Amino acid sequence: MVFLICRSWFDEGFTRVFLLPKNILAGAVLAAASAWALAEAPEATVPPVPGAATVPAAPGQAPVNDAARAEDDTFLLLREAARQNDGARTTALAARLPNYVLAPYVDYYRLKPRLREAGADEIRAVLQRYQGTAAADRLRTDWLLELGRARDWTNFDRELATAARSDDLQVRCYALMARAARGERVVDEARSLLVNPPAYGEGCAALVAQLAQAGQLTPEELLAQLRLAGEMGATGPSRRIALLLGASDTRAAQAVDVPAVAMARGVGATRVEHEIYLVALGRMARSSLKLAVIALDKNSSKLMPDERAIGWANVALAASIVLAPEASEYWRRAEGAPLSNFQREWKARIALRRGDWRLVAATIDAMPSPLRDESGWVYWLGRAYANGGRREDADALYRRIATQNNFYGQLAMEELGQLVTIPPSALPVTPDEVNQVAQLPAMRLAMKFYELRLRAEGNREWNWATRGMTERQLLAAAEYARRHDMLDRMVETSLRTRTEHDYSQRFPAPHNEILQPAAKNLSLDTAWVYGLIRQESRFITDARSGVGASGLMQVMPATGKWVAAKIGLTDFVHGMLNDLRTNITLGTNYMNMVLENNGGSQILATAAYNAGPARSRTWRGLLETPMEGAVFVETIPFSETRTYVRNVMSNATNYAALFEKRPQSLKARLGTVTPRTSGAGLP
Repeated sequence: MVFLICRSWFDEGFTRVFLLPKNILAGAVLAAASAWALAEAPEATVPPVPGAATVPAAPGQAPVNDAARAEDDTFLLLREAARQNDGARTTALAARLPNYVLAPYVDYYRLKPRLREAGADEIRAVLQRYQGTAAADRLRTDWLLELGRARDWTNFDRELATAARSDDLQVRCYALMARAARGERVVDEARSLLVNPPAYGEGCAALVAQLAQAGQLTPEELLAQLRLAGEMGATGPSRRIALLLGASDTRAAQAVDVPAVAMARGVGATRVEHEIYLVALGRMARSSLKLAVIALDKNSSKLMPDERAIGWANVALAASIVLAPEASEYWRRAEGAPLSNFQREWKARIALRRGDWRLVAATIDAMPSPLRDESGWVYWLGRAYANGGRREDADALYRRIATQNNFYGQLAMEELGQLVTIPPSALPVTPDEVNQVAQLPAMRLAMKFYELRLRAEGNREWNWATRGMTERQLLAAAEYARRHDMLDRMVETSLRTRTEHDYSQRFPAPHNEILQPAAKNLSLDTAWVYGLIRQESRFITDARSGVGASGLMQVMPATGKWVAAKIGLTDFVHGMLNDLRTNITLGTNYMNMVLENNGGSQILATAAYNAGPARSRTWRGLLETPMEGAVFVETIPFSETRTYVRNVMSNATNYAALFEKRPQSLKARLGTVTPRTSGAGLP
């Protein structure tokens, strides 16, 4: 029984969030929740979010009549029919919505199931009618995918030239295919795209095949693609690449899915068979590091020196992910092996854990520039340079990222002798500025989607409306979101400003009348609590994750039940998780429990809240000596948890600066993580 978080869609890897109806709670449940509500503090010390001002209601927010409600219902049926690719039904339903407020999407859903058979003139007529809208962009992307699948490069090129953006991976792969079909050499651009085999789809898979057949991708590059697909567990791409190399696709699939079977077949005779065996070895190492090491030692003589190095790199990666003490030795044996970006990152992390700053510097310096330029690796390279006596070079790296208000930017500031402060606030936006934003057509569409509780579509329209905005317009849009209690949109929009800032938008503190006394009664750091909530739900009170976590603090039902029993909330039922007071009561109590269980370390408690107390205990238990907090965070095995902890701790530092009105140290907040001695476990 642990908290499983609503994975942050604001940063990376978020599972879907669904909005629950406001009336989900029965009166009896509300009464029970109220009985256990914490007492209000006499006076709040954390600034609350400003109240709503006089801004015109969003389109569709006013009470609707029966006819309008019927149209809404029809539109929802149309959307579902389009999702099911039911062309006849979408045509019939669309005909019932001649003047609907979401007209661009009526036509989009009408056409979507029929893109393969619809004529180009019909599609272009719709694109022209809604030129410059998010719906047209979405329709054009879908059509480009169909044109790419059909290898209709004439129409593809024509439409691609008019696209507002072409960030869809498969569309970009098809674009390179179109150019390659005209005889252009595109392999250099392709290399930057072909880095994530699980996401290839038909477009990128076809690009790999086309470039291989044209001789633009060498056999060695195909072998690298095979290794990458194996590392990422991508069975389909592994099969296809094996066939391109003249090897058995069945054996390649077994190497990914059932590595023990593939390894039992032996190393094989050809270079490709050797590579498939090494893929299986790496996959086996994820489940049994010991067996993988034994197998590699046993078959070492059958492999070439470069192949042995690849094998040890695969083993080293698996050892690194579980923080095995042997990992550094395996990386030594892998010297000279071609490494994936994921492998390079873990080689650097293991060097960090060992305090081998020379190896940290060498590993980061060897990273390809896009990876090396990420703020985290810029920071750690600066630290490595500083430890090697290259202070000027280190400071130059720190200055590159110190203006970024994130985990690594804040750490870089401290290395330059500065603490985290809140920048001066921009001039308040005027009612006229807010009203101008409210009148934008895309903003009206966004608000209608929110009214229909279609958050993903609403967010798409919101992002479309705010693209290309000036900083004043972004601040006005954020204020508009605040006044409609859409704090997630407020935060995300305000974060995009670079010179004019409003940290009350970026770091709101709503529900203070509930949260402040809850934190105070438990002696919890309010800044930390708000920092965690900001990461968990972005203040969407009725958010629900795909795994069932609910509410502001994303409490799992089992965890909520367990905590309720511990604190004497005997009448707890599942629905109470969506009551604001109950959710905060349970969430803050659990935060306090994991904090006490981890010796007062906010790092460990935050990791426990995200990944579960058992994992946090395990990671701490692997320490032999105290470790700098930032290094511990960097080497958390789970990427989601690693990002989560970074963001929560950075958020908490900003909130502390806001609440206390004085400079803050992220490094001090991170502190040092000490080896675990003893302590009772939590579920």
